[in-house]
Amino acid sequence: MPVLKKIVVQNFRNIALQELEFSSKINCISGNNGEGKTNLLEAIWCLSMTKASFGGPDRYNFRYGSKSFALAGDYRMENGTVGKFAIEASEGEKKVRRDGHFYQRMSDHIGILPIVMVSPSDTTLVSESGEERRRFANSVLSQMDKAYLNDMQHYNQLLATRNTALKNSNPDPAFFDVVDYRLQEYGSRIHEGRKNFAKALEPVVRHYYELLSGAAEEVGIEYRSDLDKSPLSELLARSREKDMVMGFTGVGVHRDDFVFTMNSHPIRKAGSQGQQKSFLVSLKFAQYHIMKDSYGFPPILLLDDLFDKLDMNRVGNLLKMVAGEDFGQIFITDSNKVRVTSLLDSITSEKACFEASGGVFKIV
Repeated sequence: MPVLKKIVVQNFRNIALQELEFSSKINCISGNNGEGKTNLLEAIWCLSMTKASFGGPDRYNFRYGSKSFALAGDYRMENGTVGKFAIEASEGEKKVRRDGHFYQRMSDHIGILPIVMVSPSDTTLVSESGEERRRFANSVLSQMDKAYLNDMQHYNQLLATRNTALKNSNPDPAFFDVVDYRLQEYGSRIHEGRKNFAKALEPVVRHYYELLSGAAEEVGIEYRSDLDKSPLSELLARSREKDMVMGFTGVGVHRDDFVFTMNSHPIRKAGSQGQQKSFLVSLKFAQYHIMKDSYGFPPILLLDDLFDKLDMNRVGNLLKMVAGEDFGQIFITDSNKVRVTSLLDSITSEKACFEASGGVFKIV
């Protein structure tokens, strides 16, 4: 399993230049709010996924006054060798390297360094639109399945082409016949992948939620798609006239959603903040479980401010579950240094602790 041994961060958010070496087990980063704890975790995420977790433009990660950032990481790979990965991003350009060689396609890097993040921003999975939940599903499936990632890329390219053509004053029907046929090809496989993912995910989420909350409520995941009703080719044909009026494609897997429920009601409306937080942590730990089974080894786990809205007993139980004999590398942040170190002392002696201050990290 890939283990991050060393990272070099330059001009990434509030981090000017840092070189840090990590434990292969648990790494805790403490410090006050705004000092750079989350920024370090985002840098680690970026090395795996080639972009920040929120999916915004690279310029949002440039340190103030800078027009670029650079990240480099040394990983111990599954075969015992050291893999050297680097990302260089500037305005309008980004390059990803492995062992000194640039990838021809950045997407070829996705899945090489599997990773899972639990963070306060996960609340958008409940509070925001279906786009956030699709982004979550795509992030997980793209790491585990290259074919799914390829299908998503082709589908999005064809969708953009179709939407552009819909805005033409005199569109060619034959053009739409060809594009819609290809969208059906990719869309049907995406639909099947997401349906299987939701089916596999739900019982694992329920398991973790039961451990976390004592099974006071029953949670669930419902996958909803236009393709549940008819093949995509039929849906596109029936909606073409309306799409031409609206200027965009109104049906397809780009409209899919995953509805999170509690006692058969949307958790967004029925769940308290604590219940929603417990569900989201259960969701991410279920993701960790599924990815671990898929790869045959655990992914890197980033736990950002896990104590928010959860008591120490629940957090301790969760950490003990993932910190077994076969657990992978974990990074955990907390504003309370005493709290996080005392909890980790009860789990393992194999750890490294850092304190963040103004984008500078010191071993403690």
